[in-house]
Amino acid sequence: MRDWTTPRPAAVLLFLVLDLVLLDAGSLSAAVALAATAAAGSALAACSLIASRCAPAVPPTRVRTAIRDRARRTAFLPQRDPDAKGRSR
Repeated sequence: MRDWTTPRPAAVLLFLVLDLVLLDAGSLSAAVALAATAAAGSALAACSLIASRCAPAVPPTRVRTAIRDRARRTAFLPQRDPDAKGRSR
């Protein structure tokens, strides 16, 4: 069973905005532009959702290894001397 609680407020908002566009401006082109923008936005959201679900999950051991390797690389970098000549305090 799907959860339809999220699209309901969006549908109500779209209905109110569409009503305002048609009544106040009186132009069909504004309504078509609004519908095209909504369609493009929903297509972008659907594509990003599909792409995020297709990405492979990274195992936690790889994440820990990457963090540990980065810590080892940065542990032995030369440090700046705070008391060096010309260094402001």
